[in-house]
Amino acid sequence: MTSDAHSHGADQMCEPGLRLYAQALREGRLGAGSVVDAPCLIDFGLLQPTVEDLDRLEPVAPALALHRLLRTSADRVADERRRGERLAETFEPLMRMDGRTTAPADPPAICIRNGNELINQAIGEAMADACRELLAIQPYNGQNPATRLAASLDRDQAMLDRGGRIRTLYQHTQRHSAAIMGRYEQLTGDAEARTLDEVTDRLIVIDRKVAFIPVNVADSAALEVRHPALVAYFATTFDRLWRLATPMYPEAVQQPSLNGVTPRQHAIAALLVEGHTDSVIADRLGMNVRTARVHIAKLAATLGSESRAQLGYLIGQSGILDQGPRESR
Repeated sequence: MTSDAHSHGADQMCEPGLRLYAQALREGRLGAGSVVDAPCLIDFGLLQPTVEDLDRLEPVAPALALHRLLRTSADRVADERRRGERLAETFEPLMRMDGRTTAPADPPAICIRNGNELINQAIGEAMADACRELLAIQPYNGQNPATRLAASLDRDQAMLDRGGRIRTLYQHTQRHSAAIMGRYEQLTGDAEARTLDEVTDRLIVIDRKVAFIPVNVADSAALEVRHPALVAYFATTFDRLWRLATPMYPEAVQQPSLNGVTPRQHAIAALLVEGHTDSVIADRLGMNVRTARVHIAKLAATLGSESRAQLGYLIGQSGILDQGPRESR
């Protein structure tokens, strides 16, 4: 059986296999152990045991081996042709039936894609024809984004090479992500990233023609949306968030503190006065609960608070929420 390392077709012979087959043709025979690194020679019938000694292998004449492989290929083509004919015969009467209750041939305005593989496939198909822009909102989900970013690198670069542009919104907690910054440094073209304290759920808009939004919290299902009004709404929402966001790449802008309160603490203060718990605050701002509590403690120290209830009162009295975070754009 062919090993995984040498799993290939006969039309793409590996170097060890070609080298050993040529050696066998020159020397007449090889030891059975010599083909450990090239089991494909046995699989494709290029070497066979000798009658006198099963531990010795002799080469099959190249002309005979080629004839066998071509016949196998021709048989496979014939099988596919017969399969196609059977499918056509099966569907031919069905295609004559009334199609009023069937799905339209054109892509539907809204459909569900279940499973990450199908979601990525649908996004890849949409990106293959895209040449204008990709808009994306990527909220933090507690996982390292390196794998996802690496998988989409070639796809995104191909769009940039066609003259398109990419704009992505992240949360402020991802401003210093090595995986994200490394990915953008690999891209060549018009690619930008900005950040906000809070972003919406995941969103992808391609050429303002098709959008993808999650169906559930686990992101294991997505809606593929092609309705022009809905796609335009998503794109407009993205544009408005983009104008409010702080540049991250290609030129990051430092977020200044205001009276000793950092922009991160300002966002936390706004959620605290709304009565949210630490876990809700952490989820909305894309950080873990421990980090959120560290920021809350620093905010309390800055304002001189000794309790949670007093902190809310001091936030209101300080006026920091009235002034708002003055971020450079």
